Amino acid sequence: MFSQEGGAFPSNVPSVRHHEMRRPILRSLALLPPRSRLGLAAIVLTSIAATILAVAYVLQTAPSRHIVLASGLEDGLLHQHARRYIDILARSGVTVEERITNGPADNLRLLQDPKSGVDIGFTQGGLARTSDTSNVMMLASLYYVPLWIFHRKAEPLNFVNELRDHRVAVGVAGSGARSLSDSVFELNGLSSDNVKMQPLSNLAALLALRSGDVDAAIFVDGADNPAVWNALRDPSLSVLSYSRAEAYRRRLNFISTLKLPPGVIDLADNIPEKEVDLIGTKEMLVARKDLHPAITHLLIDAAREIHGKQGLFEDAGEFPSTTQVDLTVSTDADQHRRFGRTILYQYMPFWIAALGERSIIVLLPLAAILFPLFHYLPQLVRWHVRSRIFRWYGELAMLERDVAARTGDLPIDKWLTDLTRIEDAVSRIHTPTGFASEAYTLREHIGLVRRAIIARNKMPAPAGAKRGVGSEANIG
Repeated sequence: MFSQEGGAFPSNVPSVRHHEMRRPILRSLALLPPRSRLGLAAIVLTSIAATILAVAYVLQTAPSRHIVLASGLEDGLLHQHARRYIDILARSGVTVEERITNGPADNLRLLQDPKSGVDIGFTQGGLARTSDTSNVMMLASLYYVPLWIFHRKAEPLNFVNELRDHRVAVGVAGSGARSLSDSVFELNGLSSDNVKMQPLSNLAALLALRSGDVDAAIFVDGADNPAVWNALRDPSLSVLSYSRAEAYRRRLNFISTLKLPPGVIDLADNIPEKEVDLIGTKEMLVARKDLHPAITHLLIDAAREIHGKQGLFEDAGEFPSTTQVDLTVSTDADQHRRFGRTILYQYMPFWIAALGERSIIVLLPLAAILFPLFHYLPQLVRWHVRSRIFRWYGELAMLERDVAARTGDLPIDKWLTDLTRIEDAVSRIHTPTGFASEAYTLREHIGLVRRAIIARNKMPAPAGAKRGVGSEANIG
């Protein structure tokens, strides 16, 4: 490199004035040649289009204000729970439309049908074994539902297989009682061939048992179900205690073993008189896989409010649970149950928080790309323009070092030829006005190197030197 006093390649190349370093992006773009300007324009337009598409996606994927919930029979607990969900989600501006059905099996079928219009529903363990549930996911299990088998005390019943050749109210098609009893009956060798199955549910089944129209009645629901609660308090009826409850749990992975403690229904009347061993499964809240995560969060919060208390079989805080029963568990539901609401939902209305959360997910990565791009664009433009000038400083420095260090026969003609080539290349560079000082300085340094060559040769300047002198005066 040349010395700062007289060399041709200074250690500190003159730069654009300070105020030019802060010129707007559009003025910086003007420094580029047309081809580079078109390339950057394409990048900017693509970025704008990506931003518009991202915003449109956020708005399009906003959570729905209306969902359909498949519940169960009107005289069952599922209908009562559905009314609670309707009230709780209404606080956040979400309308829940209840679809009355026969129960869990019906609900699962509706969720599997994309044309049914049902978004969420109640179902229970064991149903996924016999159907395709690839488009359905469990949001949470809610509580235990025992398989209650009531019979008249005058006709004792000790084992399920003793129902052979009896009249049994097994629930209407699509109900939880009918679905779970089918699995239990199969293990005991019972079917419609040897059991007179009556399609009666809840209060209708209880009335038939009391009147003698059936010998046993099956219910699959919580103890708060009106029919179950009345049957437990009826002195003429008894509930089957499963002495082989553990065997059912081992044979069916969706079965839970439960215990009804003595006196838990009514301590004053000692109901039940002794501990009852029961089997059952878990009631679940399920949804289509395309349910919006924000709605999932609302449902988990509602489930915690409705089902989080202590029950006859449940400990406080045991439900809602995202431990898998048989359906695939929703990742959004599991994360929300474990970590709770995000800060947006804690301090903002639901719809604003949902939109904000979605915007962060979609737009933040885009902003991470676009912000540095536009922030450093002026610097990139300046580097691009200066690099076309500075590259010739490298060649000029190498030539200058050769001129200063060479001994013996001096290649004067080669030096002048190389210098002329550099000068021609520099004269063809289109230099914007803001960078005229760099171009002018480079031409001055070319002249200094030419004079150094002439001095080494100790002879008058050759014909090509006149051209160099004239070039020093050209800026544009």
